[in-house]
Amino acid sequence: MVRSHVLVCGGTGCHSSGSDKIFEHFEEEIKKSGLEGEVKVIKTGCFGLCALGPVVVVYPEGAFYSKVTPDDVKEIVSEHLLKGRLVSRLLYTETVKEDTVTSLDDTDFYRKQMRVALRNCGVIDPENIKEYIAYDGYMALAKCLTEMTPEQVVKTILDSGLRGRGGGGFPTGRKWGFAAAQPAGEKYVCCNADEGDPGAFMDRSVLEGDPHSVLEAMAIAGYAIGASHGYIYVRAEYPIAVKRLSIALQQAREIGILGENILGTGFSFDVDIRLGAGAFVCGEETALLNSIEGKRGDPRPRPPFPAVKGLFGKPSIINNVETLANVPQIILKGAEWFSSIGTEKSPGTKVFALGGKIKHTGLVEVPMGTTLREIIEEIGGGIPNGKKFKAVQTGGPSGGCIPAEHLDIPVDYENLTAIGSIMGSGGMIVMDEDNCMVDIAKFFLKFTVDESCGKCTPCRIGIRRMLEILEKITSGNGTMEDIDTLEELCYFIKENALCGLGQTAPNPVLSTLRYFRNEYEAHVIDKKCPAGICKDLLTYVINPDKCKGCTLCAKNCPVGAISGELKGAHTIDTDKCIKCGVCVAGCKFKAIEKR
Repeated sequence: MVRSHVLVCGGTGCHSSGSDKIFEHFEEEIKKSGLEGEVKVIKTGCFGLCALGPVVVVYPEGAFYSKVTPDDVKEIVSEHLLKGRLVSRLLYTETVKEDTVTSLDDTDFYRKQMRVALRNCGVIDPENIKEYIAYDGYMALAKCLTEMTPEQVVKTILDSGLRGRGGGGFPTGRKWGFAAAQPAGEKYVCCNADEGDPGAFMDRSVLEGDPHSVLEAMAIAGYAIGASHGYIYVRAEYPIAVKRLSIALQQAREIGILGENILGTGFSFDVDIRLGAGAFVCGEETALLNSIEGKRGDPRPRPPFPAVKGLFGKPSIINNVETLANVPQIILKGAEWFSSIGTEKSPGTKVFALGGKIKHTGLVEVPMGTTLREIIEEIGGGIPNGKKFKAVQTGGPSGGCIPAEHLDIPVDYENLTAIGSIMGSGGMIVMDEDNCMVDIAKFFLKFTVDESCGKCTPCRIGIRRMLEILEKITSGNGTMEDIDTLEELCYFIKENALCGLGQTAPNPVLSTLRYFRNEYEAHVIDKKCPAGICKDLLTYVINPDKCKGCTLCAKNCPVGAISGELKGAHTIDTDKCIKCGVCVAGCKFKAIEKR
């Protein structure tokens, strides 16, 4: 009889910090201690609190150990698992009260979360189908096949109000209904797992922590629209996700959940994996279809829409990972349950990858309508190092930068669009006072230029011209006319680009012009970067009143631009200085200033 379970995070974040070694050490130490019949070690998906990884949770106590190293394993086994004593120095501090462990749900990070898409991540072994089944896995598929008609399934998804979590927010039930209404014949279900936004890892975490939820949803979608085959298009850069998807597919086929005559109902459905080569544009649904077909990943003109003429010219639906992960719960708990969560126009929850200048980076899932302030300050723990919040960027390269004045806005599709951003797939990057908003716009625009397929002129040439203007401004050579031209180009490209990549590419520029125009003007008029980021507009100066003459800066300078006597004030030769910042980072007395 197993008395304790040791859950080791096996998500990419913890994996990159050595959680595989931790897992192996636990198995070795438990065997040495003669506990192999009493303690089971399980590798799970992401727990969400990535800032504290690698994470280990021990049940039944629920002890949440953070930043665990392989060297800590022996102590956890000998103290906790053998002697029943918690290893206090490794416990996440918020879970400890008077030497007792409190529930993770009572911590600031988890208190306001509601895990629907992430319900099994960090809970089950994603490589064991029996654990998924133990948590009502494939019950929704069984319900559909034995109790519901395809029309009832489509209506349930439509009534739930579920909207596409991949960016556009199109009603999922309507998309399914369009495909279902097409004449009977060959149809396809496609899962978009080509998550390409910088800083985004929502879909990856679902695939790594709960792959069966996506497979189950695809089978339900296949039943609803009359399809017998599906494709998961996943980035090849996600090796753990690909591995666990492959295992899940094999297990589902072995027990008859996928394949021919599922559960003896006469319905057949199977899934194949297709690996993407990392092209951001393939996140656009028609480019994704071209790539699955083995063609160059260029977007197609629409109409016809994929629901009418999609993969291999057949009616097809494309949903992203998070959208599909909600489907089994909607079928089991009902449309009213899901629509009661969130807001009227944006029901349900949303997963965000919280990153940037934030204390608790990680994966969060909150009901729609939760404010940005709650997510950033209460769940994320606010800005570290005493810095001031400046902006949050939502929606990846296609999104916008939101200033402090809008922190109390409830997050949903309509509200974010109204203030110049988008929901996107769920990236949320926080910036502090040290970020230059012109430089941020340039960063995202450079990404889009690199990822443009080049098929249409507005995107291929227009976005590059925008980038050139931004580079001119950040180098100190911009004019006020450049700012006007930049804004004019933004609106032209939004209206004329072929696909969503080009149409939304100007958003980071438009939002920063809208809320931080003063920074653009400072770069142009004053030839200064207020945040001290743009090198061409900086001068490094040593404050003689603060300099102690320790000579450290002179020793570290790679070009010998700093001179001075021991214990005497030093100076910087601005003609030699390459503005690398090494001197600033190494000065213990904060004597070197950016001007």
